[in-house]
Amino acid sequence: MALRAAIQKDALKAVARRYFSAAAVPEASSEFPSYVLKAPSTDITTMGSGLRVASETVVGAETATVGVWIDAGSRYETASNNGAAHFLEHMAFKGTDKRTQQQLEVEIENMGGHLNAYTSREQTVYFAKVFKDDVGRAVEILSDILLNSKLDPSAIERERDVILREMAEVNKQQEELVLDHLHATAFQGTGLGRTILGPEENICSLSKADLTDYISTHYTAPRMVIAGAGAIDHSQLCDLSEEHFGMLPTAPKDGLEVAFDPAVFTGSDIRVKFDSDNTAHVALAFEGASWTSEYAFPLMLLQSMLGSYDRASGLGKNVASRLCSEVASGELAHSISTFNTCYKDTGLFGIYAVAPDNKLDDLMWYTMGNLVRYVHVVSDEELERAKTNLKATMLMGLDGNANVAEDIGRQLLTYGRRMTPAEIFSRIEAVNSDDIKATAGKFINDQEHALAAVGGLHELPDYNWIRRHSYYLRY
Repeated sequence: MALRAAIQKDALKAVARRYFSAAAVPEASSEFPSYVLKAPSTDITTMGSGLRVASETVVGAETATVGVWIDAGSRYETASNNGAAHFLEHMAFKGTDKRTQQQLEVEIENMGGHLNAYTSREQTVYFAKVFKDDVGRAVEILSDILLNSKLDPSAIERERDVILREMAEVNKQQEELVLDHLHATAFQGTGLGRTILGPEENICSLSKADLTDYISTHYTAPRMVIAGAGAIDHSQLCDLSEEHFGMLPTAPKDGLEVAFDPAVFTGSDIRVKFDSDNTAHVALAFEGASWTSEYAFPLMLLQSMLGSYDRASGLGKNVASRLCSEVASGELAHSISTFNTCYKDTGLFGIYAVAPDNKLDDLMWYTMGNLVRYVHVVSDEELERAKTNLKATMLMGLDGNANVAEDIGRQLLTYGRRMTPAEIFSRIEAVNSDDIKATAGKFINDQEHALAAVGGLHELPDYNWIRRHSYYLRY
């Protein structure tokens, strides 16, 4: 058994070397369309402090998106300050030493601009969309709200109620609730298992000192990226970054970098039953791959092959995905989709479904059957279709300056560089059916899973049934 596992491990390494070799990239890229090969370049400059400035200039553009991507999110928090990153996102717009909240809002409105922010488990982002002549003002405003926020105690008290109302609204969205439960059970006891908003007791108790400590610990130059797209002049953006972000510390106040705790995947499930509910929301996931894993692109293709289906879409049983076709034909779910969430050192790969409570047994049978099928059989036809779909998704995800800036900021934080569309296409093209089977064998075949479900669950099979169906018995 150990010998077979060692042989399989060596084979998987060989697969990874094959489709990630440098020689494969230029060979495939010569066949790509000109709009892929001639995509705008990304200019990247690392300042003396470690702050990275990156931009993609669109000739003729009249608007621009510029933002700050910070390598800090809820994963970097502790149990005592969980929710601080999200709380800071709210407080950033409540006034600075130079501007009151009203002055900030009026200034943005008068520019015709849009200022926003969001927090995820690994990143915090502040960005602005403005006319090209207002890029300088936008960078100055971003630096002001990030570095000079007043964090007035009275404003903090008022914002508690706002965040609690936001939490109540999020909990009404079943998909958000189920995916939070999924993270909580899959990564229990680690930073990834905590919610972004934090628990209610933290929201009610976080103080100005907690928020200030979080800023001084995590808001350092090497962990930030200034990204811009559209009507951006890179040298100007570098000068603006040096002027307004040049005072950023290069290390935390105590000189010690705070590392996130390693993600430990735990096979488990959490079920919240409402017997009066005739609909179930179910998320089933296996441990996935990190952003930089050699399995990242095969998993993206596997996600595309499994596909998604929504009864309201009109495709019905004619959808290309075999899983979705079987679900549609049997009317087993109102909707079903595949997700592939990547983090720095792990990921979640799985299925999210909204289904009638009396169809869950059949739904899980077909779901597990189709997941395990890719361990053994992958047709060239469905692989080629998945490659085309993934390429289209990648390109459509770059429509608009905001999407491009988001792509630049995220890739610099996760990869340390930005992959060109030609390189992405090359990596997609280099994956073959054997790679998909090897990837499915590593992440799905006879592997522990995590499950979160809310609603009418009386027909949902138990953990051991699903675990038993994660492999075939072949004689």
